[in-house]
Amino acid sequence: MPGKGIEKVLGKAGSVVKLIYGTGNPGKFSMMKEALKELDVELLSLRDLPAVQEEPEETGRTPLENARQKAEFYYSVFKMPVFSCDSGMYIEGLAEEEQPGVHVRNVGGRRLSDAEMTAYYAGIAHRLGGRCMAEYRNAICLILDENRRYEHFGPDISGVRFYLVDKPVQQKEEGFPLDPISVDVDNGMYFTQLEGRQSIFEKSEGIVRFFRNALGI
Repeated sequence: MPGKGIEKVLGKAGSVVKLIYGTGNPGKFSMMKEALKELDVELLSLRDLPAVQEEPEETGRTPLENARQKAEFYYSVFKMPVFSCDSGMYIEGLAEEEQPGVHVRNVGGRRLSDAEMTAYYAGIAHRLGGRCMAEYRNAICLILDENRRYEHFGPDISGVRFYLVDKPVQQKEEGFPLDPISVDVDNGMYFTQLEGRQSIFEKSEGIVRFFRNALGI
């Protein structure tokens, strides 16, 4: 059963749980909304709320540390249940000091544009023979109130393994610059060619289980 922190959100019995998803990426918001469609959860995006002038820090060394920083920031601003996620990408065959980890978009002290990011990782794939195996390792932090939070960083919420390749196709969706160089291991198709889009939270059952346990629904 949900505790007192959740009762304020649930209101009357049968009401939908409202949660802020602390992300400014519309693509990631859509993915999470799809993953949680079987639950009685209404997700609010940052676009549904008053504009936040500052940005949360993301100085953690792991996806969980960054997810925690973002959730704490947005909870301090809005004072209602909020969760944030973060991911790190890891590439097979790449030296440890070169692993992107949580700094997938930040390289050499600067934030890459979509086009720059596609080119950079296509270059890595080229160095590794034209194709290399990669995966996302994901973390989530949910803050319900001042006293209760739930966190998880594990393989059951991580993405499937995929190939990064050195020959990009046209980008289909803004904010996902690796899709044009990401190839499905099973069928050899680019992510941009697959029906729907591939989620970095591909194992959605783990995400659903996390929220069921945290919210008691």
